[in-house]
Amino acid sequence: MKKNDVDSKIIGLAGNPNVGKSTIFNTLTGLKQHTGNWPGKTVENASGRFSFQEQDYILYDLPGTYSLIAHSKEEECARDFICFEPHDAILVVCDAVCLERNLNLVLQTIEITPNVVVVVNLIDEAEKKKIHIDIPTLQKELQVPVVATSARSGKGIKEMLTSLAKTVSQTTTKKQQPIVYPPAIQHAQEMLLPFLNDFITVPLPSSYVALKLLLEEQSFMEELQKHQDCSFLEDPLFTEQLRKAHAYLETHGITKDKRMEYVVQAIVQRTEEIAKHCISFRDQDYQKRDRKIDRILTNKWTGIPIMLLLLMGIFWITMVGANYPSQLLFDLFQWLKEYILWFLQAIGSPSILTSILVDGVYHVLTWVISVMLPPMAIFFPLFTLLEDFGYLPRIAFNLDKIFRKCSACGKQALTMCMGFGCNAVGVTGCRIIDSPRERLIAMITNNFVPCNGRFPTIISIITMFFVGFSNSFGASFKSILLLVLNILLGIGMTFLISKILSKTLLKGVPSSFTLELPPYRKPQIGKVIVHSIFDRTLFVLGRAIMVAAPAGLIIWCMANIHINGLSILNYCANFFDPFAQLIGLDGVILMAFILGFPANEIVVPIIIMAYLATNQITDFSNLMELKTLLIDNHWTWITAGSMMLFSLMHWPCSTTLLTIKKESGSWKWTLLSFLIPTLCGLIACFLFTTIARCFI
Repeated sequence: MKKNDVDSKIIGLAGNPNVGKSTIFNTLTGLKQHTGNWPGKTVENASGRFSFQEQDYILYDLPGTYSLIAHSKEEECARDFICFEPHDAILVVCDAVCLERNLNLVLQTIEITPNVVVVVNLIDEAEKKKIHIDIPTLQKELQVPVVATSARSGKGIKEMLTSLAKTVSQTTTKKQQPIVYPPAIQHAQEMLLPFLNDFITVPLPSSYVALKLLLEEQSFMEELQKHQDCSFLEDPLFTEQLRKAHAYLETHGITKDKRMEYVVQAIVQRTEEIAKHCISFRDQDYQKRDRKIDRILTNKWTGIPIMLLLLMGIFWITMVGANYPSQLLFDLFQWLKEYILWFLQAIGSPSILTSILVDGVYHVLTWVISVMLPPMAIFFPLFTLLEDFGYLPRIAFNLDKIFRKCSACGKQALTMCMGFGCNAVGVTGCRIIDSPRERLIAMITNNFVPCNGRFPTIISIITMFFVGFSNSFGASFKSILLLVLNILLGIGMTFLISKILSKTLLKGVPSSFTLELPPYRKPQIGKVIVHSIFDRTLFVLGRAIMVAAPAGLIIWCMANIHINGLSILNYCANFFDPFAQLIGLDGVILMAFILGFPANEIVVPIIIMAYLATNQITDFSNLMELKTLLIDNHWTWITAGSMMLFSLMHWPCSTTLLTIKKESGSWKWTLLSFLIPTLCGLIACFLFTTIARCFI
């Protein structure tokens, strides 16, 4: 803990997904943020600092959750912070448009701690939909401060901070039990209280601990064990009393299987009572516009075609738009190269060291940046705009049935879409999947959708060998059609491998999950661009740079060290050539994929370098010249087809594999993530080549 943290107030920021929690967090903390794990936790969380009325605060953005009855790592993380981490208050953010559903989390939080400020956010959207929230009555019902806000415009933020300052500066005592459970459950709780009041040392209500013991919530008890001595659980008197409490519930028809049902029912009944007193709808058709749009975007006949068209539009904008900034970066790095060479010569650097640093490390590093940065800087904001608009949950809804048939999770649709921008980001996004089994399936199969590092290769091959260089509508339509077929093949392989994994290594039935279809909102373009670039683009680029620099050194050595007139690169290519010919490639292509392990963007330049026998990575800006070079090196339409298939299905790049290792915490699943797409690619190329050669 830092020195100035001693006087800082610790605040937890809780709420359902899609309630504007991140907007409030970013508004308060600005750039004073960082991401990390709490001790013993695998879920990353953002924290930041802000000051108000000469008081410093540390704000922890808890994972979005619908309930503190934990069924996932995210829910456990939010619950454990509220229950066990030292804090001075909890801000619970709600969506004014669907407040009743959000009250579930509010009531459970108040049950744990009275130091709560309820933030009814998006009040402006509620007003537009003619939904009236009676804030004073809601505050009276909950007996904690309640503030209405519109975080996007800043409305109510000062009032929220004033209520927060008042809450943390006074000793709050509980005035009522926020949730009224059935009499039998309350009596069973009271049977345990005399024992728990003497033993519980953590700042938790004994009644709450008693409820968790009655529910036999294992993850809570494990966390409780970490924070205090739970030897009382083995005390004969206490275990006997706990057995009597369970028996009492059984005699009143509340069996072990039904206890959770009764508890949830009590929470729902209380939220309905509060909503009845506090929420009024002046227009019963307030969701009419959203439902009309949903009838088109989630329709079984139009939903998926619209999804494909939107994704194709994003891909087209990304590919076309990235050309210009990529060229500017190339020119900039070439200009800098001259000054770097001048500097190295001025300090007397040996020529071989200069070549290694400039032609090897610098060239590969700047190539990766030039090729990766512009597409990601375009794709991620566009993708995040769809997310901010509220469309991504509709994609998960449309594909949920297909993923369930594969015994996977519908949320995998979202991580798959993220993989189109970068597979590493798609793997990171798998955190939204609650089931560990389904999360692993999503991580292992994410590489089957082509990332923006593979799209240029696929598009170039389609243009050179299957469409031609015409700018006519027919050629453009044919090009788009072939690209769509490639994408559909990748999606189809995702479904197939997900199904195979769910029946073999990762057996299980698909879990149920709550999928919220949030209201459509006007995206915040400025904030989306800033945060998508800093949170996603630069994060992925940073990991790619870490492996690109040493890769540049290896590529230079292989291209420049000669034995009997041939470079090591050529020797390796000749060694792999017999095997590569079986799958429709050649040794140079296969070696380029191996050396392109740091980033898929450098595969084609390595092929060109090997064919031209140059000592550094080279690129052709003219596709006609490149096609001539490839044909001169015995490329045919079969080679081009195999190249497209192998680009679509081969091992993940180093950045993605590092991310899989970090997210799964296992070398076993990281290795399988490498082997499965690679074997699929080899088999697909072999079958394609064998069948195609039969028609020659």
